[in-house]
Amino acid sequence: MARWDAILSLPVQNPPTLEFSSVDLVWSKVEGWHDKLDRVALIPFARVDDFVRGESSNKDCPTRFHVEARRRRPPSMPYKPKVDGILEYILYWCSFGPDDHRKGGIVRPSRSTYVPKKKNAGRPNTKRGCTCHFIVKRLIAEPSVALIIFNDDKHVDKKGMPCHGPQDKMAAGTRAMFAPYISEDLRLRILSLLYVGVSVETIMQRHNETVERQGGPSNRDDLLTHRCVRRQERAIRRSTYELDPDDAVSISMWVESHQNHVFFYEDFSDSDPFTLGIQTEWQLQQMIRFGNCNLLISDSKFGTNKLKYPIHSLLVFNSDKKAIPVAWIITPRFSSLDSHRWMRALYNRVHTKDPTWKLAGFIVDDPLYDVLAIRDVFQCSVLISFWRIRHALHKNIVKKCLDIEMQAEISRRLAQIVDKICRAQGTMSLIEDFMEDFVDESDFMDYFKATWYPRIGRWISALKTLPLASQETCAAIEFYHNQLKIRLLNEKNINVYQRADWLVNKLGTKVHSYFWLDEYTEKDDFARYWKNEWASGLTSWRKTLRIPDSDVVMEDGCAKVIDQLDQDKVYVVWNPGSMFGICNCTWAQEGNLCEHILKVISICQKRRSILPSISLFQYHQALIDMLHCPRYDSLICDHAVSLAVSVQKQLNALIDSESRQNVVDPSEKLAIDRTNQQTSSLETLLGRTRNRSDASSRDGDSSADGSEAPGLVSGGLGDQVVGDGEDTLPADMDVDPSSICISPIPPGLYSVDEAILSIGSEMSSSKNGASCASPMETLKHCNQNSVNGMSKVDSDIHLSNISRFISVDAEPPVINVVENENPENMDVDIRSNNT
Repeated sequence: MARWDAILSLPVQNPPTLEFSSVDLVWSKVEGWHDKLDRVALIPFARVDDFVRGESSNKDCPTRFHVEARRRRPPSMPYKPKVDGILEYILYWCSFGPDDHRKGGIVRPSRSTYVPKKKNAGRPNTKRGCTCHFIVKRLIAEPSVALIIFNDDKHVDKKGMPCHGPQDKMAAGTRAMFAPYISEDLRLRILSLLYVGVSVETIMQRHNETVERQGGPSNRDDLLTHRCVRRQERAIRRSTYELDPDDAVSISMWVESHQNHVFFYEDFSDSDPFTLGIQTEWQLQQMIRFGNCNLLISDSKFGTNKLKYPIHSLLVFNSDKKAIPVAWIITPRFSSLDSHRWMRALYNRVHTKDPTWKLAGFIVDDPLYDVLAIRDVFQCSVLISFWRIRHALHKNIVKKCLDIEMQAEISRRLAQIVDKICRAQGTMSLIEDFMEDFVDESDFMDYFKATWYPRIGRWISALKTLPLASQETCAAIEFYHNQLKIRLLNEKNINVYQRADWLVNKLGTKVHSYFWLDEYTEKDDFARYWKNEWASGLTSWRKTLRIPDSDVVMEDGCAKVIDQLDQDKVYVVWNPGSMFGICNCTWAQEGNLCEHILKVISICQKRRSILPSISLFQYHQALIDMLHCPRYDSLICDHAVSLAVSVQKQLNALIDSESRQNVVDPSEKLAIDRTNQQTSSLETLLGRTRNRSDASSRDGDSSADGSEAPGLVSGGLGDQVVGDGEDTLPADMDVDPSSICISPIPPGLYSVDEAILSIGSEMSSSKNGASCASPMETLKHCNQNSVNGMSKVDSDIHLSNISRFISVDAEPPVINVVENENPENMDVDIRSNNT
């Protein structure tokens, strides 16, 4: 086989780790120059930097590779598509070579002009004649693939002796024992601390104290010098965002010099607007780490009133369930038609790093979002967050209505409207009645008619068709939105807000540094030097978990919550149990969901004085709809039950493992036990629906002619599902396990009876030898326990996985439930869903 035929026939290797080295690849030998066999491998060209970093992190011989030579064909140069044609050639060499500045070492003829310094103490530690190098070629035949030629893979000199690292005895006691430069993690840490205002002296003082505590240097980072930090500080001080007086030219120059931070860029044209997608290497790592089998959240239109170009942020939940940005999209206008291109570019960038990466759900905050594009690119279900409209309405209610009772009444009506719409019980008439009833509140109504009434139709349609994100998600987005506002919009000269080059520069430097330090484990060492905008703290939902139930008192239709820092201060919450509650704390007055409102909602749910949350209702609705598959298609029905049981089994396994580590408040444990002891109507609904469906299938397709088959009829599970006259759906519990990631689809199909009975036997054997529960009791029990143990964000993930099956694999039938005089007299009505 010819040389290039052999090379191009090799498989392209793409290890799933963030970084990889030569030991992670399978090398092939092909005929090279001078009858020499070359060790070659093919990897994606976009992952060359990952290979260089992984090869530099050699445990046996830590080093750093630099670009010794580079040849790049200009894009404008014409070329023939030859099989051996090269678009780019890069020679990477170990930074301890190729020259040897040790005594008696050899310096290449091209470096004959080098004049030795009088004090060359540092040079022998950096140039020691290491011969380790490799070549990267980007071929014309395969531009997306990099050909790596790696022959000299040993870190030795020309005599074949180790020249640096632990194996070199002459390197003991010098910096040649370690890598020649500091790690990327330490470089980012220093840059972030400098950007937020920590001085060079403070950074070095804290660093030296850490090295002394561990007993001396153990790696190259421990040998950090004052000169290295001062050099970075000087580079920051001398840099400027205004690369050119023309803003458009300045942006183009920034993009050219920050290719690694740009995943999508389109300049202004006659048909398309300016669009720039920014994602640093750290953000890409966080997206892979926290986004896989998890949620991706959109915060669109930030800075519409101040910035020249608004910011569209993509967020993920970290281990503390706080929203952190993993990408920023800057464009002059938010258009759903333009989103498909940058979504595809972002998805391809992530998949280049990790081909197994997959989203569980995508949360949008605007009804105009291109839902079809999201489903096409990310292959996941879509949820909608109501936080933006709730934030604006709440803020203007407090601002434009001075009477506190009127504020509470307007908020109560708005909460009822949203609740009924999400439960498929409301129409546009609710909005019209609301406007007529509060026509006297002219200030607020003028704002409502001008701002929200023209958009209300799109919002109603979105709330009816998309699952609603939970309160924890809203609290996390609000917290991020406020942090971004404080950290970005704090310039004294407001004229800079009209320049796009200032915006991209500050996002990629200062703002990025703030969020990087939020994830830095040792940030408390610099707590005394923090600025106000650095402090992040906890989200409102997390603060709720720290408020004991005894500090909440219900009286006179209101709730009073004792402040946790000042026990003499009490906050009053009107409309207790509603997400449109009114609180007199500062955070709530700005339109946000405060911890007092959320705590009161939690108390009301434990006492069952309010309906279950919309998220929990939609969770049950999705589960029920999934089981209501067309009875003529047994495969889909088996798949539905199998999927439901499989997901519940994964949840229970994760929750059980976390329950051993988490200490649950006694009042919460009592509420959980009481909830688990109650009989859920889900068993009745699922069991009878299946029995009726089987009976109907035996009787024939009696419903094909339009007549309703006897069975369960309902008016939308939004009201209480009636079995014994009480609401028996399990309430949201404020138990917070660690992050739960659920595989979207189980690896295979299970038999319905086998899947349910197997889990039933496991649960029954764990309950002191109790008798095996029925299949539907088992499913109900799994459902109850998993929901009670989930945090709000985890329930969003769970709902997105179930709704993804419904939206992708089959259209669920419409199921309605209404109360009859005799609960035993309930019929099943499965109608085709043509929506």
